[in-house]
Amino acid sequence: MIEQLSEAERADALDGLPEWDYDEGRDAIGRSFSFNSFSEAFAFMTQVALLAEKADHHPEWSNVYNRVDIVLTTHDAGGLSTRDIELAGQIDDLVD
Repeated sequence: MIEQLSEAERADALDGLPEWDYDEGRDAIGRSFSFNSFSEAFAFMTQVALLAEKADHHPEWSNVYNRVDIVLTTHDAGGLSTRDIELAGQIDDLVD
């Protein structure tokens, strides 16, 4: 079973993800991405979908025109896990 991050592990992990916002109530992280067009946003979502499928860890997300909002948490663990941190890092690599 996947373990929820401890408070210290979470703090360390979030230091490495400065663009992600922590939602204490959900023990989740989120980030909004803006693109020049719907096509760019959709292409980004396709890339994230492939990463998520490979990791067997799927984000909560929404898309409105050129914006994509992503929330990561591990429901089976009851909050943030290493799976969320790893996927967030891979997502960041797509846009950096």
